[in-house]
Amino acid sequence: MNRLLEEKRLTPVQMLEDLDAFMQKIESLADLLQFDLSLAQADHLALRINEAHLAKAAHLAWCDYGETISEAMINGRPIIVIAFKQPLHARGWKIDCLELPYPAPGKTYPSESWEHVEFVVPSHAQSTEAYLEDLQHTYPAFGAQFAKLADLGVKVKLSSPKGDGERLNNPTVAFKYQGVCIKLHPHSLKRIVESEQNGR
Repeated sequence: MNRLLEEKRLTPVQMLEDLDAFMQKIESLADLLQFDLSLAQADHLALRINEAHLAKAAHLAWCDYGETISEAMINGRPIIVIAFKQPLHARGWKIDCLELPYPAPGKTYPSESWEHVEFVVPSHAQSTEAYLEDLQHTYPAFGAQFAKLADLGVKVKLSSPKGDGERLNNPTVAFKYQGVCIKLHPHSLKRIVESEQNGR
């Protein structure tokens, strides 16, 4: 099984080798958004895998790097969260967790690799619309750029993903561009997991 991961450059060692180049793309997307993420907390990284047996193999392989703190069912499929023993360091950010979603039935991702980074930008907003307004107000350069994003080819998605038992609302704004995605939300993944576990 690890051979299959290796063939697709999905072993932890290979993915960590590719991390700096991926984070460089994240920086470029942040520049396009006119969003200064230099002081934001890089909460977690997410990777995408198209086959359940490979996702399971990747989960086992990443367990050498940290502890599984959540296996929540979200939209009908498991989403694994691993807290790293030692945070990953990439381009000035310190990243505490890995999110590994099992593939959704009938959905295939164009590439299997790193897919997005989620950043914490604190807010008291309870809805995605209010959170987006907060972001535009707090980051005026981003607010001025927002109306142009569609013309630049950036897809914007508002969502409030929630696992079974979660008590904490975490509105999320996602920006996708050329296979890379930045997600922003007000609460860290560790806080969400704590709310999920306290909800049981």
